Amino acid sequence: MQKRTLGRQGPSVSAIGLGCMSLGIADVYSSSIRDDDAAVALIHRALDLGVNFLDTAEIYGDSEVKVGKALAGRRRQDVVIATKFGVGKDVTDGRPDSMRRSLEQSLRRLGVDTIDLYYQHRMDPAVPIEETVGALADQVRAGEIRYIGLSEAAPATIRRAHAVHPITALQTEYSLWSRDPEDQILPTVRELGIGFVAYSPLGRGFLAGRWKRVEDLAPGDWRRNNPRFQGENFARNLAVAEQVRGLAREKGCTPAQLALAWVLAQGEDIVPIPGTSDPARLEENAAAAGVKLSAADLQRIEEAAPKGVVAGARYAPEGEKLLNR
Repeated sequence: MQKRTLGRQGPSVSAIGLGCMSLGIADVYSSSIRDDDAAVALIHRALDLGVNFLDTAEIYGDSEVKVGKALAGRRRQDVVIATKFGVGKDVTDGRPDSMRRSLEQSLRRLGVDTIDLYYQHRMDPAVPIEETVGALADQVRAGEIRYIGLSEAAPATIRRAHAVHPITALQTEYSLWSRDPEDQILPTVRELGIGFVAYSPLGRGFLAGRWKRVEDLAPGDWRRNNPRFQGENFARNLAVAEQVRGLAREKGCTPAQLALAWVLAQGEDIVPIPGTSDPARLEENAAAAGVKLSAADLQRIEEAAPKGVVAGARYAPEGEKLLNR
């Protein structure tokens, strides 16, 4: 597994990380892992494959607990743990006292003394970012955090935060069908020397080419209510996924691998963190780091899935309000 450095001063991480949301939220993705042993085995397999960058959050059910169990007895220095605070169901909280409580709880659940990368999960418009990042900087000096990250922050917010303390990583959705960061976010973080972590790099699984109709998703799967999975949007987006599938077939890889290779090809400062609960999909995703795309490949992908091609918003209206603030 290749390594990439997060930002100018951040840690060295595997070029492809592991998003751990599906390890702990049984009521979001229908394929979430309910069994601790299965989750531990999945993480152990990721580490064996060289995937050392694990991304979780306090809101991801018992994901932090499962990550902690998986890392018990492992060499702590071999793993980069990222987790997040400051978001509930359609609610944000960036108050320093709340952050400190969340941090202590995450440290306990993970069973570690220090969290490598601690993100503010969503921005709180009621609390100046300077206050939140100033409090996070205190925890860096106290040794409980190594690096500070932001998730779904607007360019102006990133700049204000970075002026208080270096921000190591900015996390947001980025994939062939979510390319908004290319307009302002990526130029901003590159100017400031901040790493970019891409969540949902497979379009919430859509780009992996595994669904033909929305009914293929389990009844309780939250994606059924996502605008990109509904009605005419689903049909339009399925056509894009089929284009990706055809290019992957020609390349001799899977659609998921092609989509991940495309993200990796957008810059050495970008680290995608696909999530999965399936060991076979984990191995498939990790192998995407070995898929090399030529200039001609990238041009054909651009023609098949140009910027703005996706139909529908990233989230339902309430979720959209929490983005890019």
